[in-house]
Amino acid sequence: MTASNNSPLHVYGIKNCSTVKKALDWLTQHNKPFVFHDFKKEQATVTQLAAWEEHVSYETLLNKKGTTWRKLEPEVQQQIVDAPSANEILAANNSMIKRPIIQHASGLIVGFDEKTYETTL
Repeated sequence: MTASNNSPLHVYGIKNCSTVKKALDWLTQHNKPFVFHDFKKEQATVTQLAAWEEHVSYETLLNKKGTTWRKLEPEVQQQIVDAPSANEILAANNSMIKRPIIQHASGLIVGFDEKTYETTL
């Protein structure tokens, strides 16, 4: 990771996502500086996804509960069998990436969990 303890966190997600809003509110309330990267404006790439997968699995990044996943044809869903196949789909459909992703000095946090934020950030 490129972040150091003194540099801002990098938060990736979609601005109007309720879970992302909770995370951003928590970070603001706890005076944690961050830079927000909106997937609608800055698409995650296969390279970036692979870098995240040095810290978490592709299964962690893949949001199977969302509308975008449910709209995929079953044949396409079944093609996701490993990180490379998942990354191609995720790069083309950033809204299928579980949100938020917080890049910090020692790794990643995926999703919003207040206890994890308190102990990690």
